[in-house]
Amino acid sequence: MAKLEKMNRDDLEREKREAEARLAEIEKAQSEYDGRRVKELRVEITEMLQREGYSIDDVFGGRAGKRAGRASKGRAKYRHPENPEKTWSGRGRQPQWYKDAVDGGMAPEELAI
Repeated sequence: MAKLEKMNRDDLEREKREAEARLAEIEKAQSEYDGRRVKELRVEITEMLQREGYSIDDVFGGRAGKRAGRASKGRAKYRHPENPEKTWSGRGRQPQWYKDAVDGGMAPEELAI
């Protein structure tokens, strides 16, 4: 890199574009590294817990992957009639499966947990 003080306007603009492009490459590489590292750590932690006879849910109480400070969805009050993994707290927008079940003749009490 030449001395900046001795460059003309065009040279300075070119240097700036090159520096910004390089910075974008570095930021992308950092992001990719972070993604890889989180996956690696997740595997390492899961393996460590399995060796001890535990799961992520045992440690985090079924809240693995939830971000701290995030608003809670609340405790589930309704469960999908065919897929028990799908639940709804009764707050916020009704999920489509809930609407379909009620429109199909089910009473909300039948979906209650």
